[in-house]
Amino acid sequence: MTADDRRRGRLKVFLGAAAGVGKTYAMLGEARDLKAAGVDVVIGYLEPHGRRATEDRAAGLEVAPRRIARVQGRPFAEMDTDWLLERLPQLCLVDELAHTNHPGGRNPKRWQDVEELLDADVDVFTTVNIQHLESLNDKVFEITGVRVRETFPDRLLHEADEVVLTDLPPDALRERIAQGRVYAPDKVRAALMNFFRTDNLTALRALALREVAEQ
Repeated sequence: MTADDRRRGRLKVFLGAAAGVGKTYAMLGEARDLKAAGVDVVIGYLEPHGRRATEDRAAGLEVAPRRIARVQGRPFAEMDTDWLLERLPQLCLVDELAHTNHPGGRNPKRWQDVEELLDADVDVFTTVNIQHLESLNDKVFEITGVRVRETFPDRLLHEADEVVLTDLPPDALRERIAQGRVYAPDKVRAALMNFFRTDNLTALRALALREVAEQ
């Protein structure tokens, strides 16, 4: 069998304009439906950020063990890609595609872990925000004044089998943040006054809409 003959998993990206629009919740909803239909689903990495609704949505799905990386004596939980490549589920859920892994794992970046799973014929659902797209790094800095350090290559989005825009109007997202449903209460005011200003969210939403339309 040649490299071209090998089967490759399918990639579905849940794309959002910003944190809090419901990407992970939507991903878990689709995964639960597939599990009910008999698909072998494993959560490779989930980051619920303490959101009860997200944690409840994940209930009943198998969760992969975490790899613990230690940096200067501090433990950090990472996706255990080695375990997943041995387990080989039909579908693996991977939050926060652009995440930078702590030392000791197979790859520096989580998107590289995702590519290994796809190469092993594992389907992957993953979540990411538009500001992490590599080609938009300068544009996002121009819009928000924030230089995003974690990015992923455009080709991964363009080669995805499906891209789903998880959309929420700026005012609705700001209301969710104000209600404490996205960030801890002590971070709400700073979030609303800085990155999550209406003008920033409107511009980021336009970028996300354009990317999905171009797919």
